Amino acid sequence: MKKSHKADTDGKYPLSKNQDIELTVTGVTAEGSGVGHYDGIAVFVPNTAEGDVINCHIIKTKKNYAIGKITDIIKASRARTEPDCEAFSKCGGCVFRHIDYNAECEIKSKRVKDAFLRIGHIDIEPENILKAENINRYRNKAQYPVRLENGGIKIGFFAQNSHRVIDCRDCLLQPEEFSKILSAFENWIIKNNITVYSEETHKGLLRHIYIRKAFATNQIMVCAVINGHSIPKKDGLISSLLKASENIASIAVNENTNDGNVILGKKCGVIWGQEYIEDMLCGIKVRLSPLSFYQVNREQAERLYNKAAEYAELKKSDILLDFYCGAGTIGLSMADKVKRVIGAEIIPEAVEDAKANARLNGIENAEFICADAPKAAGILKDRGIKPDVIIVDPPRKGCAPEMLKSIKELSPERLVYISCDPATLARDCAVLKENNYEIKKITPVDMFPRTAHVETVCLLSKLNVKQHIEVELKMDELDVNSF
Repeated sequence: MKKSHKADTDGKYPLSKNQDIELTVTGVTAEGSGVGHYDGIAVFVPNTAEGDVINCHIIKTKKNYAIGKITDIIKASRARTEPDCEAFSKCGGCVFRHIDYNAECEIKSKRVKDAFLRIGHIDIEPENILKAENINRYRNKAQYPVRLENGGIKIGFFAQNSHRVIDCRDCLLQPEEFSKILSAFENWIIKNNITVYSEETHKGLLRHIYIRKAFATNQIMVCAVINGHSIPKKDGLISSLLKASENIASIAVNENTNDGNVILGKKCGVIWGQEYIEDMLCGIKVRLSPLSFYQVNREQAERLYNKAAEYAELKKSDILLDFYCGAGTIGLSMADKVKRVIGAEIIPEAVEDAKANARLNGIENAEFICADAPKAAGILKDRGIKPDVIIVDPPRKGCAPEMLKSIKELSPERLVYISCDPATLARDCAVLKENNYEIKKITPVDMFPRTAHVETVCLLSKLNVKQHIEVELKMDELDVNSF
């Protein structure tokens, strides 16, 4: 085993910075880095695969772990493949372009199972992961930071854990048309001496280029995010963009004059074309403005929502509550299967989108409340609403304790929990289990191929507590010697 640079930390850390070691990668973290162990210390190395044997250069050390980088692959994992993107090792958006897709899905399924076992103390075998048919060009939205560095314009994505822009005009996760639109912006910037935003000085006009595409209709919305209240030479920009893509249906400007790193401001205005573009999701027409929430992978979102509907086992007599409903797409896609849909969402613009989508589709049995999920649950409880099924699709942090308490009080027969983080899902399921809900099924869904993220849909069913206790008592009365 290769070992150099003796530890210079007086025994503080088992490994030292700049030490070179040989490492066998035995697992993969939730963030997509490979992990191996050296003298009992976990060493995390990006862009590695389980089964790799590598020479590794240590770049950071702590008492109980270290971070390294590959200097040489001694023996490649069977899962390893040649990355197909020049920005792969720099960007950090994709973490699995160096392994084949089947291996990626195995990692994601294992992550879901491990989270339930380790965090929720629930031993359950996930159903087969819903793989994506298209692992490239699937994203319908992209937000590109624009920066000026060394006299040149950089348009791309922030490097992982930084605000350093990696120039990437043709990301393989985005539609091909987006790269032509970026070129049109660059030409407009250069031709008209448009200033580019600086995070250090908070000066400069153009901050981000934001593009959405409705895959069902091919309509594209382009939005310039600016540090100001008006955009110069807009006719030239419009002309340049329309030449770049015949599918552009809307060109908008978003005003963001804040010093923080939030991408979009609250004020938008259309400078050409429609105020929105229109897509189809699970048979529902959806209008999309720059600020609308919408799943970035339409094909996989349909598969996810169909699985959620399957788990919900909806009947025409059911009342369905859809918490964290966004623009209402989940509930609206199921409205024809139930008596009534009630959605709740804290973002006012999303609630207005949900109401508009209901009107657009002629759906009359849907209602939407603007409130956070626990408050909305309280409103519904006070109104005497008794749901048969609840669907929750919370943010990454999961459901607040108040929300889990509200679910118990509303007492639906079935709960469908959609999650973008297996760890918080497992945590919340452990609480729901204590509240007399049984975890029946879980299905991972690969919404974001080549990235570390995995969605999960989970079915929980309310236990008949009286019957459950009677069964336990009868089991206790059995004579074990009779078996």
